[in-house]
Amino acid sequence: MQVIQAYRFALDPTPRQAAALASHCGAARVAFNWGLSLVKANLDQRAAERSYGLDDDQLTPALSWSMYTLRKRWNAVKHQVAPWWAECSKEAYACGLERLAAALANWHQFRTGQRKGPPVGFPRFRSKHTSTRSVRFTTGAIRLEGRTRVVLPVLGRIKTHESTRKLARRIEQGIATIRSATIRHEAGRWHVTFSVLVQRADRSPARPDALIGVDLGVKTLAVFSDSRPAVENPKHLAVALRQLRRLSRTVSRKQAPDRQTGQLASRRWARANARRTRAYHRVAHLRRDALHKFTTSLAGEYGTIVVEDLNVAGMMRNRRLARAVADAGFGEIRRQLAYKTRWNGGTLVVADRWYPSSKTCSGCGAVKAKLPLRVRTYVCKSCGLSIDRDRNAAINLTTLVKRTVAGGGPET
Repeated sequence: MQVIQAYRFALDPTPRQAAALASHCGAARVAFNWGLSLVKANLDQRAAERSYGLDDDQLTPALSWSMYTLRKRWNAVKHQVAPWWAECSKEAYACGLERLAAALANWHQFRTGQRKGPPVGFPRFRSKHTSTRSVRFTTGAIRLEGRTRVVLPVLGRIKTHESTRKLARRIEQGIATIRSATIRHEAGRWHVTFSVLVQRADRSPARPDALIGVDLGVKTLAVFSDSRPAVENPKHLAVALRQLRRLSRTVSRKQAPDRQTGQLASRRWARANARRTRAYHRVAHLRRDALHKFTTSLAGEYGTIVVEDLNVAGMMRNRRLARAVADAGFGEIRRQLAYKTRWNGGTLVVADRWYPSSKTCSGCGAVKAKLPLRVRTYVCKSCGLSIDRDRNAAINLTTLVKRTVAGGGPET
């Protein structure tokens, strides 16, 4: 089975290499802003001509937003726009224009009703000081050298902070091919992420016939339908909240940048803000590590996993619940289970969003009209069953799948 898999490594560049990395990210930003100004000028010109009463066939020709057109125009004017263009790889400029083309396409598709989901606004110019520094390479010398170095176009050899042996072994065995490399500056450190085409061996779960229902929650992260112990919610953000508030107060007492007055940030503000950023990233890394361990253990053991289609976006609109829901990572759990069950030869079943798993009695099947969230124990008036609310929901999820399979319906 061939899959696209990402491998991310921290880098330890020299000061000269760090400056070159920043220069490539800046080149991508310059190309993005140049292309956006070109598109805006064309749209504004056509809008002005339309306001004069001109017909559509008399307007200035519309500019194509394709990557090919933007890159062709960039190559024609790059000597005037960026006389230093030869100092960076051509991939940096192509990366910026590709991102602009994708942003414009997403905006157009949302306007025309072809794209669902949250609103997508018109692309905005990227600031040198606030935008995330990132650049992507798709061609040229992209490879690993030994276990402690990576090679990138123009940039050359860069030392890694950690060993690359896991990816290197797969490349040496001929089961992995690097497709692209993305450089990103995050929390004061440079990282490289390789997009790799990997030939994964066919696997099967430890218990291929086992079925488990998983009920996700805020107080307890996951409750299961079998004897597997529940997973407590580590609440990484809640634990670090006191420290983050203190760091935020420290930042607020320093001279911050101000766009309106042109005031630049002080060095103390920059250092304090970097400490706060590192603290936020640590929370995100702890959460990511915990969720990966949790989903990997489930996908590697059970043949069929049943979860609910939770309305996470709706939960996030509840101001009393939003932070706890975001800290739990319900959407990330489902996303990881989707591809990990596929990699391990299992099946992920997603129950309908309106299936009353919590209100249904797992013993007799009676359904309650109302069950407030504060009621943590389910008591059935029909059969007298008394059971934990979350465990009752998990059992109902497995019952739903068994009933569907018995009826000859699809399993997923």
